[in-house]
Amino acid sequence: MTLRILIANRGEIAVRIARSVKELGFIPLGIYTAEDKNSLHRKYMAEDIEVPSYLDIDEIVDAAIELGSDAVHPGYGFLSENPLFSKRIIEKGFIFIGPPPEIMELAGDKVRAKEMAAKAGVPTLPWMVVDDPKEVLEFGKEHGFPVILKAAGGGGGMGIRIVKRKEDVERLFEQARKEAENAFKDQRLYVEPYIENPKHIEVQILGDGDNYVHLYERDCSLQRRHQKIVEEAPSPILNNSLRKTITGDAVKLASFIKYVNAGTVEMLFDMKTKKHYFMEINARLQVEHPVTEMITGIDIVKQQIIIATEGALSLKQRRIRMHGHSIEARINAENPITLMPSPGTIRTYNEPSGPGVRVDSGVTSGSYVSTEYNPLISKLIVWGTNRIEAIRRMKRALNEYIITGIQTNIPLLKAIINHPVFISGTHTTKFLEKHWKDIKENIKEKELLHIAILLALAAKGDSRIRSQLVSGSRFAAYMNGVEHTRVESIKRRAWLYWAMLKGRVSRKRGRRKKK
Repeated sequence: MTLRILIANRGEIAVRIARSVKELGFIPLGIYTAEDKNSLHRKYMAEDIEVPSYLDIDEIVDAAIELGSDAVHPGYGFLSENPLFSKRIIEKGFIFIGPPPEIMELAGDKVRAKEMAAKAGVPTLPWMVVDDPKEVLEFGKEHGFPVILKAAGGGGGMGIRIVKRKEDVERLFEQARKEAENAFKDQRLYVEPYIENPKHIEVQILGDGDNYVHLYERDCSLQRRHQKIVEEAPSPILNNSLRKTITGDAVKLASFIKYVNAGTVEMLFDMKTKKHYFMEINARLQVEHPVTEMITGIDIVKQQIIIATEGALSLKQRRIRMHGHSIEARINAENPITLMPSPGTIRTYNEPSGPGVRVDSGVTSGSYVSTEYNPLISKLIVWGTNRIEAIRRMKRALNEYIITGIQTNIPLLKAIINHPVFISGTHTTKFLEKHWKDIKENIKEKELLHIAILLALAAKGDSRIRSQLVSGSRFAAYMNGVEHTRVESIKRRAWLYWAMLKGRVSRKRGRRKKK
């Protein structure tokens, strides 16, 4: 039977899902908004229809009906973890490709999820639901500061506050509660001890209600403002014993709650004690799922579709093997230093390629990047026989990646991948916070060199060529991200580098050569 599957999403994930749908012999259908009328993902759909918003449940259900859909895949973000959406899809007679509503409800309630983890015998940190600042103070006195406040009804870095001193409890409590209410319509908070330098380890699981497997773990420790930037699989700091324990606990929890379809069990790993603690469940496809696919050879999207349409998972744990190492870098349309969004039209777009390189992209030359949506424009994924090869391959791929017309975080990613702490694999969730000053200076220096050479070369062309070179380069991006930089200083360095290129000055001293 040829199924018609509506992909209720946009961008790179819509393209990625459409490819797997086609490989299964099914028909991908899509939706788009007026903002996305020229979006790349539309070209991968057999048919599509315009909707006012990717969050409008009624319009998306109507689109599924009008397109003659048999099933709906929500991708990630938007409605992917909304149990009301999955309920409506199922009520209308469609197959929902994802966890059932009751699993979504459990995963979305962080407090219930922690209770289930504790009952399943999975380690958790001490925690309690708090209704006022006094309870936070009492918890801090018992377990010590710092503590962390978290929203019970959501994730994504919203409703989180780290309380380092008792004097800050009342102020941060009110901030967290207000943010949780605004983001999730749920002002409940819970508190737990704050691990200062943890690893963020997550385990990919698949289940059908009876059979459960894990696809090993991912290390997602490299974050800024609770948002992941670089992910890899497997974690570079886990030995076989720790890996077996952590993945075993993830499967234990999945089995206990009768999990169905693809999901992720997230853990905090204390680098000091080498102990792990359950954090939350993500009841959807994760952004970083490709690194797991690269080390296992298993297409997670295809498995999602098979479980949803056939009701059974055919994979067996004993047959799943891990091979090599994979790293993913999120390519975002943003200033590499301020990380502010960079909307606009992409003028040049050339992806890297070659052995072990994969790019999941939702854009091409001429694509417009809007501020309406997440700034993620693509994911650069590499694979190597070991971590050293994967890092070298990522360096090569980042150097090959050419995007002009907008700012991107590629300079930041280069600085991260080349940093000795990242290369050692010991980086924690505090990596960027600890090393931000050095990384920022590294970005500035590299970009300054690029600009200087560019301006020097442009100076040899006519004004029209000079204008095109400067406006179409990183010049504007750099100037927006550097505080108090004077153009005259850049011009002086431009002359210096031009002179170096012509052999007129010494590279060591930057002085004119004697004739």
